[in-house]
Amino acid sequence: MTTTLPDETMLLLDDTARLRAAAEFVREHDSAALLPLLLPGLDGPDLRALAGHCRFAHAGLLLFPPDADGLRAQLAACGLAVDTPSHPSVVVRERLARRHRRDPAELDVRILRPHVDGGAGERRAVEVFALTVPPHSGLERIAAYERTRRHEAHLAFEIEHSDPLALRGLCAILVRHGARPDGGGYNPHEDGTVLYFTTPADPACGYRRLELYVRGDHRAALAAHLDHPDEHHHPHGTPRQSAETLLRLLTGAWTTQALAAFARLRLPDAMDTRTAHRTEDLARLTGTRPRSLATLLRYLAMLGAVAQDHEEDGFRLTELGALLRSEAPGSMRPLALMYGGPFYRSFGELDHAVRTGQPAFDHLFGENHFDHFARDPELAALFDRSMAASSRMFEPLPDHPVITAAARKSTSAPATVVDVAGGNGELLGRVLTAHPRLRGVLLERPHAVEAARRLLDAAGCGARCDYRAGDFADVPPGGDVYVLSRVLHDWDDDRCREILRHCARAMPAHADLLVVERLLPADGSPSLATAWDLHMLCNVGGRERRADHYARLLADAGLQLVGHSPLPLDAHVLHARRAAVPDPTARRS
Repeated sequence: MTTTLPDETMLLLDDTARLRAAAEFVREHDSAALLPLLLPGLDGPDLRALAGHCRFAHAGLLLFPPDADGLRAQLAACGLAVDTPSHPSVVVRERLARRHRRDPAELDVRILRPHVDGGAGERRAVEVFALTVPPHSGLERIAAYERTRRHEAHLAFEIEHSDPLALRGLCAILVRHGARPDGGGYNPHEDGTVLYFTTPADPACGYRRLELYVRGDHRAALAAHLDHPDEHHHPHGTPRQSAETLLRLLTGAWTTQALAAFARLRLPDAMDTRTAHRTEDLARLTGTRPRSLATLLRYLAMLGAVAQDHEEDGFRLTELGALLRSEAPGSMRPLALMYGGPFYRSFGELDHAVRTGQPAFDHLFGENHFDHFARDPELAALFDRSMAASSRMFEPLPDHPVITAAARKSTSAPATVVDVAGGNGELLGRVLTAHPRLRGVLLERPHAVEAARRLLDAAGCGARCDYRAGDFADVPPGGDVYVLSRVLHDWDDDRCREILRHCARAMPAHADLLVVERLLPADGSPSLATAWDLHMLCNVGGRERRADHYARLLADAGLQLVGHSPLPLDAHVLHARRAAVPDPTARRS
């Protein structure tokens, strides 16, 4: 398959929409409100120190105009001054060059800051980095990658008094609350020093990067930030930085178990997002020892799951930690228990999987994880709930053109959606709720069928659903849309072909197949699919795949990949149909 980039007009519209959104964001926010969003748990004296010295100055983003006129048109469309002066952007140009292994001389990156008024009339800006991408220049793929990853999107805070000692102190506060140094530099064109940080968690405001900007040449503070006066000699970090990075990676298991213990002890259920609770009170509610619990809570505060309130001498739950509540909508507690439980144990045998190609789970427990869970109803139910915890990836699926077309069928009989190995019915329930004219069929193991029946009845769509207890060989015929959600990645290629052939045999000529999976990126860029590929190797013997790999598996089963589109959490939905059978009587030209 070849990848077709969107046409230039659509890309310009997309960039203009991002620029307009950034300008609105700048108008609506201020330092005191933004800093706790970027650094969950930041409060008290540290928040006052940062907010008192740092003024929210701008939101930054990277655009890709074809030329100077295209950039001016985008500014005009967003009500921003088209005559804003620009300068070469040394820092971003160097970052792009390193990230894409290009000669910096090839990249024409300009920086400009069109003025935006804050809510109370404060003078702010949108910081625009403009990488000129002329048509057919060979830079289009850099633009496509950067639009997706948003590496240069950030929020900037300007330090109003360029005191070197205050600068070092403010940096220390950020690091203490989990921000990690992420480059920076001195721009001689405007005599300013920038220090970049990444935030410790996915913040509520949608920005992962934070910039401190201070006027003047602050090489000493910059050297401490980069840990070396010359960053270019150490593109991957100095030995000290590398050791700190490796240490954080090596202690990742502590994070998993801290969050799992947080969930197992039901601490999120005992806490509140508005009121801080004293450690002694939480210990009494959860049957734990106060000193030990305080140690865990301090670590969880560093992760952003709780926030420490020094004035009230207690801890409160953050929005992130609230996802581990038992009854929270979209609760991720089952995932924490799975990843901190059986899957955590099997990852201790990962080297066995790498040496032999066989799942570490089978080696540890003496059977594959499906059989192991099936023999333990409580564990099986936990696994099904953990799958539902990722239901956010399903949110756009009911609006997929295949499903909306099926729902609009004008025939007297309603169209049917068949969810193959549909778990507890979370996905099918979303589809049927969104489209009251559709009917559903769910194929699953007997215990999962009962769980799905309860869920769909509770959702008010159980009367429109039939249930089949069985295996992949029992895919019911006659449906209009067939769905395989997070199924194929559990299996090797031979089993995937077999599953797809069962679907193809059941599908009428007009039917569509939707496959929901994470896709490995073709360019090797970071993706959740890469992490799940390792998870599948270790625990089930399956794998994540690229889109072209799925296309070959579909073709082997007599199906044709029509296309694929993105979903949340790095998932995709692949659309396939029965491959056309050549007419043997047709004359060849």
